[in-house]
Amino acid sequence: MPILQVNNLKKGFGKTNVLKGVSFSLEQGQVLAIIGSSGSGKTTLLRCLNFLETPDAGEILVNGKELLCHSEEEVRQNRLHFGLVFQNFNLFPQYTVLDNVTLAPSLLKKAPLRQLKEQALRLLDQVGLSEKVDCYPWQLSGGQQQRVAIARALALNPEVLCFDEPTSALDPELTGEVLRVIRGLKARNTTMIVVTHEMEFAKSVADEVIFMADGVIEEMGTPEEVFDHPRREKTRAFLRGSQERF
Repeated sequence: MPILQVNNLKKGFGKTNVLKGVSFSLEQGQVLAIIGSSGSGKTTLLRCLNFLETPDAGEILVNGKELLCHSEEEVRQNRLHFGLVFQNFNLFPQYTVLDNVTLAPSLLKKAPLRQLKEQALRLLDQVGLSEKVDCYPWQLSGGQQQRVAIARALALNPEVLCFDEPTSALDPELTGEVLRVIRGLKARNTTMIVVTHEMEFAKSVADEVIFMADGVIEEMGTPEEVFDHPRREKTRAFLRGSQERF
């Protein structure tokens, strides 16, 4: 059984249909890369999966359980299945690195605070920030802030970890350190969805790639299929444009 199954997901804003029937599945430990031009629906898809937006139609199933609902309490519970790392970090500036990582699980009373701090220290060590636990976000580089955001998302033990353009706000020299962390998570069998403009990274780390255009999945397959042997003209045009830009 797939850990995540998305069936015919639709979402519109006013008269604009942003998602027009998106379907895919993801197995435990797989990494799915989602590529596509701005406005293709990638971020809206992630926001729907994380219940930051309410889909108009369709199904989201985790381990076979349907998650779409209308109760606020159910929505809060369903969000815990997913972790989301934003492109602009979204750390709390008034809290230290350690407090940023422990805040959500402590509010949810996931475990005693001492245990949560021990877990946070392990996660910060995992992302290479053991020496920064008492720092505040303003004292960190962009790459370090993004790695704190990854540790924070992992602290809630989500089944699926989602990244929304995790390197788009970073200088090129800081991009590599974040991508190395994501590669390390893959080695630990973490199930991930990564919206990215880093084509070489997607090609090297993803098990499956989705190319989105105009609110639909235009093409889906292995990195070799999508990048080396694209079947659709829209995919070929997008990849040509990406090569010209980068």
